Amino acid sequence: MTDIKNPTNTKVLNVGQIGTGYWGPNLLRNLNLNSRCHVKWVCDLSEERRQFVKGLYPAIQTTAELSDILSDPEVDAVIIASPAGTHYSIAMACLEAGKHILVEKPMATSVEEIEGISKLATQKGLVAMAAHTFIFNDAVGYLKKLIEKDELGEIRYIYSQRLNLGRIRSDVDALWNFAPHDVSIIQYLLGDPKPEKVSRHGMDFIQKGIDDVVFLHIEYPKKIMAHVHVSWLDPHKVRQITVVGSRKMVVYDDVSENKIMIYDKGIEPKAVLGQRMDFDQPRAMQFVHRSGDINIPKIDFREPLKVEIDHFLDCILEGIPCLTGPDHAREVIRILSSANK
Repeated sequence: MTDIKNPTNTKVLNVGQIGTGYWGPNLLRNLNLNSRCHVKWVCDLSEERRQFVKGLYPAIQTTAELSDILSDPEVDAVIIASPAGTHYSIAMACLEAGKHILVEKPMATSVEEIEGISKLATQKGLVAMAAHTFIFNDAVGYLKKLIEKDELGEIRYIYSQRLNLGRIRSDVDALWNFAPHDVSIIQYLLGDPKPEKVSRHGMDFIQKGIDDVVFLHIEYPKKIMAHVHVSWLDPHKVRQITVVGSRKMVVYDDVSENKIMIYDKGIEPKAVLGQRMDFDQPRAMQFVHRSGDINIPKIDFREPLKVEIDHFLDCILEGIPCLTGPDHAREVIRILSSANK
């Protein structure tokens, strides 16, 4: 008999999810719609959230005990969407129990913790993936291909803004809440280089010791700079990254209908002949301002979370390399941790 949800009868993974707070319901919806997985368990300490899950998905078993998921031999993988401070301990417990893991950002809160996750996952032969969802955004993928094809020329600098008004958190500051997205995108676009210098400037206005606004500055080899501005005290909702190359410039705007805009603009030195048709006399450099067309490509957009979950399942079922495995997550956390220092 053919399974309606899985008409090709490919292998279906049993999945458990831990945490159904702010982002958890989106994960659960996409998992439930995916034909290659079956959500068997949801774990949440809140009775209200467990009832919320039961109301939407009566067939899913709910529990307040992590051990119910870890001790179930039928569970192949676990999605971890609990508070950031619990990610490491839960991830390690899941790996010890032989479960693949997809961990909401940040995967952990220190480089040492991620190295521990990486080592245990390798020993157990399991997939450990960080949920850096924006890397699976088709617009970001398009921008990555532009860079790889050298359409933009030499990358000079990148700056990003992730701003909003509200949803102030107490467990992490604005940097750790928002910047993992932007740092992971920048690292992905540049090929995961190791920065030469990281610095931050932030200020706490609402809660003492928890910065509401942060400016993060990163210097990479080859004279590439990146600047990240994050805030939950801004009047505008902004999710934008600008990449400035020697040949072209690109703006990726996640809240705009036009996700990618390519500007054929630049400044180039202009050769000026000397009075005797030579260049032996020193003179001020002159420049040419180039301003060409603005190209807005059509991008077939898919929900990034769906693409992310498909990639996680591909890593498990097909053995493909993980785009956001511990190696990628480690460099993101190294940058954020360096900024803290």
